[in-house]
Amino acid sequence: MKITVLGAGVVGVTTAYQLAKAGHAVTVIDRQAGPALETSFANAGQVSFGYCGPWAAPGIPMKALKWLFEEHAPLIIRPKPDWAMLSWLIKMLANCSTERYAVNKGRMLRLSDFSRTALAEVRAETGIAYDSGMKGTVQLFRKEEQVEAMAKDVKALAADGVPYEVLDADGCIRIEPALAHVRHKIKGGLLTPTDETGDCFKFTNALAEKAQALGVVFQYGTVVKDFIISAGKLEAVVTDKGQQQADAVVHCLGSFSPFLLKRLGMKLPVYPVKGYSLTIPITDPSRAPVSTVMDESYKIAITRLGDRIRVGGMAEISGFTTDLPAARRRTLEHSVSDLFPGGDLSKASFWSGLRPMTPDGTPVIGATPIKGLYLNTGHGTLGWTMSCGSARHITQVIGGQTTDLAAEDYAIARYN
Repeated sequence: MKITVLGAGVVGVTTAYQLAKAGHAVTVIDRQAGPALETSFANAGQVSFGYCGPWAAPGIPMKALKWLFEEHAPLIIRPKPDWAMLSWLIKMLANCSTERYAVNKGRMLRLSDFSRTALAEVRAETGIAYDSGMKGTVQLFRKEEQVEAMAKDVKALAADGVPYEVLDADGCIRIEPALAHVRHKIKGGLLTPTDETGDCFKFTNALAEKAQALGVVFQYGTVVKDFIISAGKLEAVVTDKGQQQADAVVHCLGSFSPFLLKRLGMKLPVYPVKGYSLTIPITDPSRAPVSTVMDESYKIAITRLGDRIRVGGMAEISGFTTDLPAARRRTLEHSVSDLFPGGDLSKASFWSGLRPMTPDGTPVIGATPIKGLYLNTGHGTLGWTMSCGSARHITQVIGGQTTDLAAEDYAIARYN
């Protein structure tokens, strides 16, 4: 088949690679000058197969009210007259029940575990290098109530057969020795040992080269304008450089996915949740993390990427702005310097990106009511984590194969 993939972030590139491996003729269209130049550029560096769950969780509404008055809040809302924002927030709040949290976390763990195997196979068959690490994530608790709240996550991990280890302060230091400097600040932790780390930008660019070797054509600097539909079937993509005929189109445009679909009468509840990161050169390895430490108090991940530390996190609901407020940088600096003091923050690079989030935290993967149009979007903070599994699944769906992943509840139909 002749297939067009919209978007050259990590989800689009992994999709193109899997489709090309399956024998399809693939073209990727992206408005940027190369792959992974938006959300995939400087994310937190986590590949979180075990540490994954929806932001919509029990207690979040009350916490959000409290966070309004905190300097280093993990969730920031900048209200504006935007119906899409209000609608998304209402849907997100509706998913904050215990029952919905269990369903949504189960979905996310199922896809993440599937993606873990898919990523391992991609790594084995390509040999690409991207500052990868395989030493897991330590979710670090500074408060007793965080330790107590861990029970619901442990229950979900156990139900899905995901390995984990409950840690006390000494256990956290055993996994991450540099935390010995701040032992008095640690109440406990949760280790998910199958989690990985790495530079998503490097991974995506290296995989794009492998995809090109398989015949994938990348059209950079090209803006998608519309679709041509005939008798309920997608016939072509309209760009600022002309039409692109296709037997199938896979829509991987992240936070910008709803705009084109709205023209087709489809309502996709994906909204940008802005995240921030710092990338800091390591000056003293004894005071740097070995893998990833997730600071649960601030929802900030501190990750080792070779000779750098990537500090990423926060969730800001503010529309499509990518500005860099000094207050957000101070929160990242506070978290990393409080747990791993001694780094040279003056040499850090500061970045922000828009994560495409659904109200329930689960991505939208699968066919649409329009024949030939498929979705692979809405992965939120877990785009890289879920990318290889999502790409394999959508490739099997397009090919009419029996899918390896039970994923009928990932498609856009769940919102109808």
